This record gives sequence, C-alpha cells and structure tokens, in this order.
Amino acid sequence: MTQSPDSLTHLSLGDVSAVIQMAWEDRTTFETIFERTGVTEAGVIKIMRAELSSRSFKMWRARMRGRVTKHRELRSPDMKFDDRRIADHRRANC
Repeated sequence: MTQSPDSLTHLSLGDVSAVIQMAWEDRTTFETIFERTGVTEAGVIKIMRAELSSRSFKMWRARMRGRVTKHRELRSPDMKFDDRRIADHRRANC
C-alpha cells in the first residue's frame, strides 16, 4: 500500500483512530504504522495535526522529537520487544 498525497482522505474513521493510537504509543514505530495503514510519518503528522487539539498536537510533537523508539533504524539492538506485536494487539477495534 503506497501513499499518495490524497490517500489520507480515503482512510476510514477506524484507520484514523488506529493511526492516532499507534502514534501516541512510544514503542510503535512509524514503520509499523506505515505497514499497518499505509500512512507515512508525514501523513501521521498531518493526521495528528488535524485530529488533535493544538495543545495536544504540540505535546505529542515535543514527545516524539528525538525519540529513538519511534524509528526502527535508531533503536538499540538491546531492545527486546517487537513493536509489530504491540501494534497487533491494538487492531481489534478496526
């Protein structure tokens, strides 16, 4: 699933909700969000900006800035968890 500039308009409410939930989770990477929904990191930011209050969006951006757990390639090999499994158990509502 590739993302075009308009593809965010084709997401269901459940998909948008899942993206928001995974974006807030520290251990779910942007790569996993893309694999599950086809939404890139830039798309996640666009969704978060549109769906959250201004204050919540700023808090989320500050929280994500520099967080190595949100990108697989920045993670330490010592991290023992698999973010794909974390994201899997959250998909029941969609």
